Amino acid sequence: MDRLLTVEEAAARLGTSVRFVRRLILERRIAYTKLGRHVRIAPRDLDTFIRAGRVEVGAPLPARSPRRAG
Repeated sequence: MDRLLTVEEAAARLGTSVRFVRRLILERRIAYTKLGRHVRIAPRDLDTFIRAGRVEVGAPLPARSPRRAG
């Protein structure tokens, strides 16, 4: 089993704040493990999160909803 990362270590790997990683956990946008009251993130789950957000070059832009006048 891989060594589990603390929230601080995950934030450092992502180059973000600890607050951002905690928000990802709260919104259940990233998989995590609870060990008692401690939260840990597996490196493979962090990699999965990064891959899920990847946008390929030349990928079509998502359709935008029409703006309302007013």
